[in-house]
Amino acid sequence: MAISLNKGGRIDLGKEAPSLKNVGFGLGWDENDSDTGAEFDLDASVFMLASNEKIPTDNHFIFYNNLTSPDGSVEHTGDNLTGDGDGDDETINVDLDKIEERVEELVFVVTVHDADVRNQNFGQVRNAYIRLYDLATNHEIAQYDLEEDFSTETAIEFGRLYKKSGSWRFKAVGAGFNAGLQGFVDKFVG
Repeated sequence: MAISLNKGGRIDLGKEAPSLKNVGFGLGWDENDSDTGAEFDLDASVFMLASNEKIPTDNHFIFYNNLTSPDGSVEHTGDNLTGDGDGDDETINVDLDKIEERVEELVFVVTVHDADVRNQNFGQVRNAYIRLYDLATNHEIAQYDLEEDFSTETAIEFGRLYKKSGSWRFKAVGAGFNAGLQGFVDKFVG
């Protein structure tokens, strides 16, 4: 059972999941019954931040056009354009032991692709969720339902994985925005 977190809640993964080495970030959704004239395409992304809260290089932004981090610690398994199928539609895998020293934090985000052009938001998607889980055991650490909490938003900062005192921790951010993926790029790219 996932640990229930409120916005701002934190988990010390060293204490709660001491054997955790590989983390999965899963995104799932189903097509909407209403017609907006286009498929719903949600995108999972990760920004690998240095101490200055910026990505060290453009390749430290992992998304559908850059599937693997320079150090090989973060891998996006591919872009799902429709949400077809059961379970996670997009997954990003993180090997905690491979993350390079200069990276102090991973920011997990989800956005609605071309939301402005398609006139779409999370409230128009069915069964949308984001979850963080142990890849080895599939034990869920945290999950958010995107439909209820983010009905009008087009971009969500789900949470942050960061290292403190030698232990990986997770902070549930749960902040919604209407700036799309570009808003996060503007914030985290030097």
